[in-house]
Formats: sequence, structure tokens, C-alpha cells
Amino acid sequence: MGDLRVSGPHGHSPGLPRAQLSPMARPQLLTCHGSSSVPWTCGHYYYGHVPYDYGMTRVVGGTFAIEAAWPWIVSIQHPTVPDQGHFCGGSLISTQWVLTAAHCALPAAPATPIPFPPMLVGATQLSQPGPGTQARLIRKVITHGYYARSMNGLFYDIALVELDRPVQCSPYVQLACIPDASLAVSELQNCWIAGWGATTARYVSEDASDILQEARVHLIDLEVCNSTHWYSGSVHVFNLCAGYPQGTIDTCQGDSGGPLMCKDNNADYWWVIGVTSWGRGCARARRPGVYSSTQYFYDWIVVNMGAQAVKISVPKALFCPCSSPVCMQTRELTLLLK
Repeated sequence: MGDLRVSGPHGHSPGLPRAQLSPMARPQLLTCHGSSSVPWTCGHYYYGHVPYDYGMTRVVGGTFAIEAAWPWIVSIQHPTVPDQGHFCGGSLISTQWVLTAAHCALPAAPATPIPFPPMLVGATQLSQPGPGTQARLIRKVITHGYYARSMNGLFYDIALVELDRPVQCSPYVQLACIPDASLAVSELQNCWIAGWGATTARYVSEDASDILQEARVHLIDLEVCNSTHWYSGSVHVFNLCAGYPQGTIDTCQGDSGGPLMCKDNNADYWWVIGVTSWGRGCARARRPGVYSSTQYFYDWIVVNMGAQAVKISVPKALFCPCSSPVCMQTRELTLLLK
């Protein structure tokens, strides 16, 4: 596959188009209960602090993330990978479901929970996960039925992983917010990537990071990203592009499946708007990272999570996170499962 960058141990079912609608969209109340009786709300971090107003100068081109900065990020492990065994990332979207990339090539659904790879939730440093980390086994993997690879990229590169048992939420373990069609994704301005992948553009295994890396990126218009001197038609409506025209900062090998995250323009929570999918090399000029749009695949995610999605992720009464001053009211939405 040439220099097409994907990760691994060695998605037209219609989704939602990229909507350009209300910038005042709210995350559903993805409540996540832990030892406290007070529910946690998706898209918040409670210990880690992320600087809002500057980009990183040194994932490739990133810097070390503070503990619990991105509490929904998941490390997917594999026994054939040396050292800590990390080979892909993911995002915790309910207490028992992780969103990742189809090309991470996880095993098909087993009769009993898969004894490997463990899913590490709440970790920052893989060699020393710390008391806030929770490990889970895989019960089931659902890959998009139209997932395919080609010389020019990946199609419908999205998958869901059901954990063997729910996680307990804490300041280290939180749920990601996934946008529906009401969010104007293209208008989000404060966007970040994170992962334990290669930290140099050589993307050899020795360059993988033991400590979670983060970097700020810009969303790149799809028409620009698909233009002749960029990806020349290889990017599709179910994709997002993020990075910089000059390169230097990008996801790389080992970051696949992990989140592209943007802060809401009007409130203090974060959206996971993309799943790290592919790219041409790492951190090259006019070759930004390509991501699967979670907004495009929102219906697919909801339908395939089934009863748990209805119970946790998309109840008919969707409450705003009341910690936000612009979100002090309830709205009713009806989800039509097809």
C-alpha cells in the first residue's frame, strides 16, 4: 500500500452527512457513574488541564499529556506488539463501548470474552498505568460492513468494541461526546489529537511513546484536502482532515483509532468528531491526517450499540450538562432507529 499510513498488529450504509447546522448543539447527557452518587457528564475532564490558546511546536510534533487530560482515550493492546503492547487507540463512548478504527483488525465476535488484547482506560503512561487505570477484555467487535482498503485510502474505517463489563467513571475515566447532525463541526476551532503512536515521521516501532502525546491541529476544508496537490480525490464525505498545510504535526503509526477532539465553541466540553484513520506518511506537507467523521457515522454507532445506546447514549430526553451556563435547559429529541 505504498506509504499509506495505518496501524495494526502486523465503512454505503447511509450515515449522516457532515451537517453545517446550529453551533449551539449540546452533547447528550452521557452519564457515567462511579463511586460517587453524582453522575459524570460526557466531554469533561476533571483533573487534567489542556492549554486552549496555543499550538504545540514539537502523535508527531506533540508533547506529553497531563494525567487525566483526555479521560475517554483508550489504549488497545495486542500480545504480538513489543513493550507495552499498544497498537491502536479508541474512545470510550459509553461505560461498555469503545469507538475505534476498523483497520485496527480486532478479532471477530467470540463466544466468550477474548482473553486479549486488554483495553486500558484511564491510562496516561502505559508502563506505569497508575491506580486510575481500568483494564477490560473484549466481548464483541462490530466493524462497518462496507469497510475496505485501497491503494488510495480506507473506506468506512470505523468499528465498535464492546467491553466484557462496564467501566466505573472517575476523574481518570470519562465518556466522549459524539456529535449528531445539529453540530456545525466545521466551525469548531480548538481541536486536538492524542495517542501513544510514533513521535517521529519515520514511524518505526522504537518511536512509539510510552506516555500519551497530544497536539493541537486545525480542521482543513475537505475541498482543500482533496485538491490536486493534496489528496487528489482520495478523501470522501465520511472523512475529516486535520493538521497543518506545512505538516510537522500529525497522528502517526499507533495513533489509529484514537480521537480527533474539538472543544465546543460555546461551552466547556469536548466533542470527539473523528477517529484516526489514515494518511500519506506522517507530518508531511499537504498530507494531513484523515479521520472517520463520527457525525457522519452517528446513526451507525447508535444502531449498532443497540439497547445500551438507547439507554445511555441517546435517550429521548437529552439533557444539557448543567455545569455550562449556556446549557441550563432540557430539550426533547426523538431518535428514529431504522
